[in-house]
Amino acid sequence: QVQLVESGGGLVQPGGSLRLSCAASGFTFSSAGMSWYRQAPGKERELVAFIDSFGRDTRYAESVKGRFTISRDNAKNTLYLQMNSLNPEDTAVYYCKRNFPVYWGRGTQVTVSS
Repeated sequence: QVQLVESGGGLVQPGGSLRLSCAASGFTFSSAGMSWYRQAPGKERELVAFIDSFGRDTRYAESVKGRFTISRDNAKNTLYLQMNSLNPEDTAVYYCKRNFPVYWGRGTQVTVSS
């Protein structure tokens, strides 16, 4: 069955970095466009970044442009999100998503606090 398992979240100080991973299984990962979303407490889930199946086309939310980088390793069936210059507004649960057919991971908590 399809599985998306996020990891790499945690507590980090403002200005710090984290790299999230999403291990995919149960489908042909190399054929799937993928995204990272996040949901902060009391807010709606929002798109953070998108990457096409080849890893050539990437898109970012304005709030993370220049700080976050989405990438993928199709040989390892893994999606990544490198997050730099983190600030408290980045605190959220981060979700990995297969874009079509839609499938969500369970998320990983990222907390940015001093």
